[in-house]
Amino acid sequence: MVGFGYDVHRLEVGEKLILGGVLISENFGTLAHSDGDALAHSIIDALLGAAGLGDIGEHFPDTDDKYKGADSMKLLLNTLNLINENGYKIINIDSLIQLEKPKLKEFKEQIRKNVANLCNLDVARINIKAGTNEKMGFIGRSEGIAVFTVCQLEKK
Repeated sequence: MVGFGYDVHRLEVGEKLILGGVLISENFGTLAHSDGDALAHSIIDALLGAAGLGDIGEHFPDTDDKYKGADSMKLLLNTLNLINENGYKIINIDSLIQLEKPKLKEFKEQIRKNVANLCNLDVARINIKAGTNEKMGFIGRSEGIAVFTVCQLEKK
């Protein structure tokens, strides 16, 4: 089974930027109902899609106050438990983070390890790519971030 995930958030001064549970910036980050970890959200959607279990909004709605400021890695853990309960295991996860600034080169390996650790996978099964939008559009103007994820699951 293959799943695709996408998440986008507005960027604002005074917010935190967290990706894969790693704090990237304390003064410029995502405006969101939860902690705004767009990578975790994209992975959640990909996993749910591959398993045919709906989407992130169905499981963790931004209209529910219990998810206000939620740690997105905990939401990912809940999703991993759901995937497991439904008889699936992860083969791999491949994500692309589109963000003009800050550059993510120095953070990518820690993000990758965090995701692999939470998913109980060898780090070789997780790939994190980072790119810019060449200064075009809302991403290029540093107004937002977008993350795309593809994953593969198989029945146990």
